[in-house]
Amino acid sequence: MSASSSMEEPVPALVSRAGWVLGLVVFAAIALWPTPEGLSPAAQRLAAVTALMGVFWVTQALPMEVTSLLPLVLFPVCGVQSAKTVAGSYFSDSSFLYLGGFLLALGIERWGLHRRMALHIVAFTGIGVRRIVLGFMLATFAISMWISNTASTLLMLPIALALLTSLEHPDDDHGAPTPRRTDPDFAPFGMATMLGLGYAATLGGMATLVGTPTNVVFVAVFQKQFPDGPPLSAAQWMLTWTPCALAFLVMAWLVLTVRLRTPSRLATLDRTFFTQRIRELGPMRVGEWWMLAVFLVTAALWLTRTGFDAGESFRLPGWNVLGDRWLASLGVASPREWINDSTIAMGMAIVMFIIPLRPERGGPLVHLMDWHTASRLPWGILLLFGGGFAIAEACRTTGLAEWMGVWLAASVRGLPTWLIIAVICLLVTFLSEFTSNVATANALLPIVAGLAVALGLDPRLLMLPATLAASCGFMLPIGTPPNAIVFGSGRIRMSQMAGYGLLLDVLGVALIVAATYGLLAPQLRIDLQHPPAWSVAK
Repeated sequence: MSASSSMEEPVPALVSRAGWVLGLVVFAAIALWPTPEGLSPAAQRLAAVTALMGVFWVTQALPMEVTSLLPLVLFPVCGVQSAKTVAGSYFSDSSFLYLGGFLLALGIERWGLHRRMALHIVAFTGIGVRRIVLGFMLATFAISMWISNTASTLLMLPIALALLTSLEHPDDDHGAPTPRRTDPDFAPFGMATMLGLGYAATLGGMATLVGTPTNVVFVAVFQKQFPDGPPLSAAQWMLTWTPCALAFLVMAWLVLTVRLRTPSRLATLDRTFFTQRIRELGPMRVGEWWMLAVFLVTAALWLTRTGFDAGESFRLPGWNVLGDRWLASLGVASPREWINDSTIAMGMAIVMFIIPLRPERGGPLVHLMDWHTASRLPWGILLLFGGGFAIAEACRTTGLAEWMGVWLAASVRGLPTWLIIAVICLLVTFLSEFTSNVATANALLPIVAGLAVALGLDPRLLMLPATLAASCGFMLPIGTPPNAIVFGSGRIRMSQMAGYGLLLDVLGVALIVAATYGLLAPQLRIDLQHPPAWSVAK
């Protein structure tokens, strides 16, 4: 998952003040400009509010959560939507999908299961600097599939720094997390490990539907723009994008380590460090066993809800068939998607509050999850979601998304579809380097949806690659919270992050385009030539 908005990089006060001026100027310019042909006045005012919010998000003229609340005031005042309508857009089942997933992540953190998982994965990869980098990347990737990108990075960072310090300064206290002066012979290894950690956290979030908020934003925007469209299950997402994310991980590892040499002092490195850390953890505690069980059951329910479809040759139905029959027996006329992934997420989250256990023999009885732990939920991200949902719904009802889609379609008409996808991904990737990934997805996905309709394409063919591209901000510390965290370790120079990040941004766009044709279209049975009936303008 992605981080909560509390992990934003602070911006200088001058930038924030400039954001106020620029935002108000842009708002006034768009609102007072002669209304273009085919665009309604309400849609024009919506464009002005959206541009204002975009400037505020980028410059942090207001906290991002507060900016996300502006539609509640400006939409009614500007005649875009009524207060009741806009308030109803702020929460959806997608909000609770993220909420339940983060509660699961907090439970894993509370009982320390993440440390055991990480150390075993790293120990499994073996010795050697390239293998160690790969081990940390695999561990972070695996954890970030289910835990926030920021939390995954913060959890793995002390382990990585402890390893680097113990190898660089073996006479120091074993495992001290803060390095002293970096040995030039050792610096490339430290840089590759830190960058690999940050990049793997971002890539892990791409692999699952609940892995990062941008994925959840896609689900919500798609449902609002195309209410008759087919739902995208957690299983379909993993079958489509997990192979792509893994390929991206391997590519990032190769980019970081292809010229990496083993420091002279590490020539005799063995597995002692990792095995010692695993022994120090001791046997799994009762809380870890229960949390592992909840984690596995949740993952299994997500993966098997809709079954697996490999075409005409193989079809394995999911347990949602039984759920639909149950609802039909209760008199529900159309039970399709009454029970979805958010039902599972919140159901298992509630189960965590119910399960009793004794962490220590003879100690007090506690529950697997308590409200003190749950209060650490990043509530602000739900407001950020809500602001995006409100924009998406208003774009649909006022016709702004459709109008902008037609305008963009005129600009790219005649280009091959693969090139259109690449251009969109490059645009989204560039924007995500400077602003929140969630804000980028919130602002652009409704426009991309309108573009797909105008071009006569399946909206998923453009929206899903754009969603993945929103996570590909690898160049700058402000691109993603994991970038900022590993940059703060002091082992990465700005030029190194920018150089490796630019290369990965470009390679990532190429990989996403290839995965769109090789994985996405076959898995979702997307017609590359004709639009589906549910996307035709009503």
